[in-house]
Amino acid sequence: MLHDILLIVVGLVIGLIIGFFVAKKLFTKQLNDNPPINEKMIEAMMSSMGRKPSQKQVKQVMQQMNRYK
Repeated sequence: MLHDILLIVVGLVIGLIIGFFVAKKLFTKQLNDNPPINEKMIEAMMSSMGRKPSQKQVKQVMQQMNRYK
């Protein structure tokens, strides 16, 4: 009985450790594939829509993006 409980606890701990490292690897892969939006990306997006953004407009958009994170 005690042996079975010990095996279950050890299995859960090992599963949590493996799950942590797998999730960490997937998360870093996602960040490398899809980097977070920065000011240069916002400026390029606004320029592609045919308007020259000022620094103030870019900062406002960055603040709005950070508000929804």
